[in-house]
Amino acid sequence: MYSDAALKLYALQREGILKSNAEFWRKFAHIPQRTGSSYARALDESGESLICALDEDFPRTDLPLRMSERPYLFAYRGDISLLKNDRNVAVVGVLNPSEEVIAREKKIIGRLVERGAVIVSGLARGCDTLAHTECLACGGKTVAFLPAPLSAIYPKENAELAEKIVGCGGLVITEYVNGPKTRQEGIGRFIARDRLQAMYASRIVLIASCLQGEGDSGSRHAMGKAKEYGRERFVMYREEDIDDPQFGLNRQILQDGAKVLTARTLERIFK
Repeated sequence: MYSDAALKLYALQREGILKSNAEFWRKFAHIPQRTGSSYARALDESGESLICALDEDFPRTDLPLRMSERPYLFAYRGDISLLKNDRNVAVVGVLNPSEEVIAREKKIIGRLVERGAVIVSGLARGCDTLAHTECLACGGKTVAFLPAPLSAIYPKENAELAEKIVGCGGLVITEYVNGPKTRQEGIGRFIARDRLQAMYASRIVLIASCLQGEGDSGSRHAMGKAKEYGRERFVMYREEDIDDPQFGLNRQILQDGAKVLTARTLERIFK
């Protein structure tokens, strides 16, 4: 499923003509004339859908975004309407959580799903994977933002999880239709993916993450964008975590105005 405009933008990306969000908003704010018909059959066979900023149903945001941040084309599988849900909660964290962190995260996800939250994360290893899998185990719906094309799920071991997310009524979505040309571009895509988690969630929860330079994950970027976008920020934290390096970022963000996620705040997270 895709509009003519989305297919044309897809073709421009695939052909390397359209290379960035800012370039689209500067040069292609009107429907491009270049045909995308040569890609239509492959898209139909893959089951991918496209939606672009020129489409009526594109998931827009009223955030005052720079042109370089404003998405204009998504390739996706699943329910795109989930991005318009005001009960979306982004959940982020480290790639290698301890068993204790895993147990605590599972409880948080379960309680969020009980309250009707749609869990948004990045399909990465560790806390992201757990957020998606526990949400599904609890009967909820989840959204996975990818830093790669749908044809190259990253990480590879989560390809089956991506299928399960779609099969359970969720959404797997990306801005990218080609692989990165350089390592630098690839790294940048992870950071860009992190902004989307904050952009399309009304709230964000940091499970655990180290400080910058001490093994931190993309959580720092997602939490930073959440603050910039005015999203409500929560962190998992208790006094016993004070000397645990996996909670270094949690402590820092608490000092920056975020709230501790407690049983009480979980009860009141959707008033």
